[in-house]
Amino acid sequence: MTGSANLPADLPVLPDDAPHLLVVDDDSRIRGLIRRYLADNGYRVTVAEDSAEARRKIESLSFDALVVDVMMPGESGLSLTAALKARLDVPVLMLTARADPSHRIEGLETGADDYLTKPFEPRELLLRLANLLRRRRSAAPMTSGTVAFGPFQFDLDRQELSRDGAPVRLTDRERWLLKTFAEKPGETVARHLLAGRDEALSERTVDVQINRLRRKIEIDPANPVHLQTVRGIGYRLMAT
Repeated sequence: MTGSANLPADLPVLPDDAPHLLVVDDDSRIRGLIRRYLADNGYRVTVAEDSAEARRKIESLSFDALVVDVMMPGESGLSLTAALKARLDVPVLMLTARADPSHRIEGLETGADDYLTKPFEPRELLLRLANLLRRRRSAAPMTSGTVAFGPFQFDLDRQELSRDGAPVRLTDRERWLLKTFAEKPGETVARHLLAGRDEALSERTVDVQINRLRRKIEIDPANPVHLQTVRGIGYRLMAT
């Protein structure tokens, strides 16, 4: 992030319903810059200098999203994110000074929702956070109703798929996969989560099952529109 470190001490007064963010970074300058910029753009911001302080604040406050640095003294941002994602439904944007793809994938595998490489433009941070919060609102898990994609409708109550009102036959496994995607339309579901608790079910087997499901819901299964691949991570269902 670029800009001067000479920041005014006061922050704008924001309404209680403004999105509340937690910024976790051991660099006080970065924390200050991010806090100032986000507050100026309508976010309530709480900061923490390490994972331990972040954990304490999460226990007493509610946050709409977290911005977490990867490399910090003590517990890393990767470890913190993995632990939080196991028990909280909150979007996490990770910050890192490393740009190699393997490091980015490692962060996403912990459950991070997005990744931003330092140095970054403040406007990009703002846009990515806005996208995370918008996706969280639109991709909230559904327990009932109908999810539509193209000419298809999946009834979550009955767990039945139809095309223009005509039933489409599904195997038990295809029904479970489609239900998993339909509960969070637009949200990426990792391969290892799709394998579930069946230790004998490899991620490669999941890919095969996805291809079979695509043959029932895609005009061109080789170029899917509804059930899309998120490279290196998993799949997502694009609802309409």
